[in-house]
Amino acid sequence: MKRADRLVALTGRSPMLVDALPAAVIFLATLGPGHVLTDGDARVLTLQVALVAPLAWRRRAPLAVFCAIAAAAVAQWAAGVQLPADAALLVALCTVAAHRPWRHTMIAALTLEAGILLAAARWAPPGQAPFTAAALTAMSAAALTTGLWTRVRRAYVTSLERDREQRARLAVAEERARMTRDVHDIVTHNLSVMVALADSAAHVQDRAPRQAAAAMEQVAETGRQALADMRRSLSAGEPDPLLHPAPGIAQLSPLADRMRAAGLPTRLSVTGDPTAIPAAAQLTIYRLAQEALTNTLKHAPGATAEIRVHLTPQRAEVEVTDDGHPQQEMAQGRGLAGMRERVAAYGGTLHAGPVRGGGWRVAAGLDLKVRGAA
Repeated sequence: MKRADRLVALTGRSPMLVDALPAAVIFLATLGPGHVLTDGDARVLTLQVALVAPLAWRRRAPLAVFCAIAAAAVAQWAAGVQLPADAALLVALCTVAAHRPWRHTMIAALTLEAGILLAAARWAPPGQAPFTAAALTAMSAAALTTGLWTRVRRAYVTSLERDREQRARLAVAEERARMTRDVHDIVTHNLSVMVALADSAAHVQDRAPRQAAAAMEQVAETGRQALADMRRSLSAGEPDPLLHPAPGIAQLSPLADRMRAAGLPTRLSVTGDPTAIPAAAQLTIYRLAQEALTNTLKHAPGATAEIRVHLTPQRAEVEVTDDGHPQQEMAQGRGLAGMRERVAAYGGTLHAGPVRGGGWRVAAGLDLKVRGAA
């Protein structure tokens, strides 16, 4: 295996070595009795070399090599010498068809066909010229077809490689976008909660030190949760679901508790079976609720919020509403781009806007079959 690898590496660095192989084979195969060695004429040997040697450069300059061999074949025809090394023209035509544009390929094919007709007219047995020309044309067509097939196959492989690279770039971009959304949600939410808890602790530290201490403990717990979420989101590999479970519907209750501790009274209602919902969809539901509650905490102080989740095996619906004042709620439209991207992955749409009579509503429906099919 190591020898084969070294051979592949050597041929990759020296393509001329590979191109010289068919030249050497044709040269040696046409030296037999009745050919060059029998004749012993230096002129014949020169023509033999002229017909075969250019093949060593066939991939570097396909059309030039074909023209050089064709010129040697014309000299051979003019000298009245018939050599089997004419087969080098087939190899040269195949190379032109594989590496050069269609116009050059057609010129080479027509040139070879003209040479075939001249050769058949001069050297074919009496009455056999049409059959000889047909046989040689079939060989030329086979060489041409082989070269064209090689070109198409190479173009197809190149297209596959380009498509694979493009998909890899898209996957990287999608992963970066996911990480950006997660970092935004994690940092914004947890910092907002920590700031609210710290403000609350500072406000009551003199008259209610125990309540202030509890608030600071909640700040520390929120910080630890934020660090865990960041480690999970930025993990280079697949995190262990047992050691680092992604937040889901079960964590909505602790989320509501943290929001209540931060000063946002929050109610939670879940209908349906959460165990039938995929983990990725549960994470999306959690992030939607988290972002909506964070916006309420930041832009509608004094409001109350409610999370309603309805689950079926085919669809999940989540709605977060609050009763903040309309002028406060106008800022809620910010930060919704990431939420829309999450919902779009499930073929759904996000609706966010003011509620008649006051308040703000964020609602989304996730088609679980769409993500599963993807």
